[in-house]
Amino acid sequence: MMHLHGGLPAGGAQTVHCRAGPGAHCSPRPVQLGSTAPFCTSCKDLKRAVMAHAVDQTINPAVAALKPSKTMALTDLALSMKEQGADVMDNGLDYAVDEVLVSNGAKQSIWQALLATCSPGDEVIIPAPYWVSYPEMATMAGAKPVIIPTTPQEGFLMSAEKLRAAMTPRSRLLILCTPSNPTGSVYPRELLEALAEVVRDHPRLLVLSDEIYEYITYAPAQHHSFGALPGMWERTLTVNGFSKAYAMTGWRLGYLAGPRHFVKAASTIQSQSTSGASSIAQHAALAALNLGPHGGAPVAGMVEAFRERKDMIVAKLRTIPGVNLAEPEGAFYVLPEMSAFFGPGAEAVGWGPVPDSDAFCRYLIEKANVAVVPGEAFGAETCIRISYAASLETLTTAMDRIVAALAPGAYRLRTGA
Repeated sequence: MMHLHGGLPAGGAQTVHCRAGPGAHCSPRPVQLGSTAPFCTSCKDLKRAVMAHAVDQTINPAVAALKPSKTMALTDLALSMKEQGADVMDNGLDYAVDEVLVSNGAKQSIWQALLATCSPGDEVIIPAPYWVSYPEMATMAGAKPVIIPTTPQEGFLMSAEKLRAAMTPRSRLLILCTPSNPTGSVYPRELLEALAEVVRDHPRLLVLSDEIYEYITYAPAQHHSFGALPGMWERTLTVNGFSKAYAMTGWRLGYLAGPRHFVKAASTIQSQSTSGASSIAQHAALAALNLGPHGGAPVAGMVEAFRERKDMIVAKLRTIPGVNLAEPEGAFYVLPEMSAFFGPGAEAVGWGPVPDSDAFCRYLIEKANVAVVPGEAFGAETCIRISYAASLETLTTAMDRIVAALAPGAYRLRTGA
């Protein structure tokens, strides 16, 4: 989260944080007040003709050996959620009650999906830049992260050709995040369909579609769920939650939806770790769902505020010579490519040489009192991440400081940049 920090460097200037966080928005008032009705996640109970012969349904042997906890009544919870009739997914996806697992945040959902589907030696394909936890979770599950770099010129979007080139007999899971943290990129339907063609050619490959920023998109960009593409339902594990769209990060409530074979395996893991999700958070989530499609007016207002901040940041970054920028289409992050500002010859006047992105970020916090995140954490060493989950006033202050700190008289670019 970006905020003005009171414990400050010498000179007393306030430090503006543009690093991470749930946002400057409070949870919608109905969420804070809660609901008298039980929480529900409605999933339309349709019969599925799952193409079992076309999908490798192998479960991690360690998970297959687990026994589910009999004290965890997730199926009963799912049934009560369905009876309440609140729609969690309105993106062309339909699931039966035993094809959804509610967890303590989308992060837990992702981790359990990886642990359930990946065995030691499997490969997990991850487009870069990526959310920091994807490679680490893959490693913890005994799998090997396979990173596919993308560039600002590509809109930070992985092509079907790059995916096909990365495929091996050990390829087990492709992780897609759209809209993306940290890039803000949104995969258009045409590109998702091209990726789906590659997936069809590799029966062992599953797709984990992280759609936590689904409602935070900026027209004309539109969100499309990978699992809603023809033939992809049985190949896709969809993860979503309440933290981003409803500003409910601290409530910790997310969910995994997919073929029951995989969801059951994830449920077994959860039954022996955290068991069910907080009932308090479930009541709050029901109130959020009752706001209406896509969160109704409260979420629409929040997204419009994000758009205004994004437009301001993009406009100011484009005034700085040397910045390479792919404009975000969703989420609330900007990932400018800043390689011209560090390396041989790069120097901040009066501060010293700037050899890499870590030094560049240290310069910004020491000179401009603005905190941003080095791109190395996201698999993008030449980038920095700026979060605009803060007030427009705070962000404007931060960007004005960055512009001044990188002005030609204050900063010398890398040799040859």
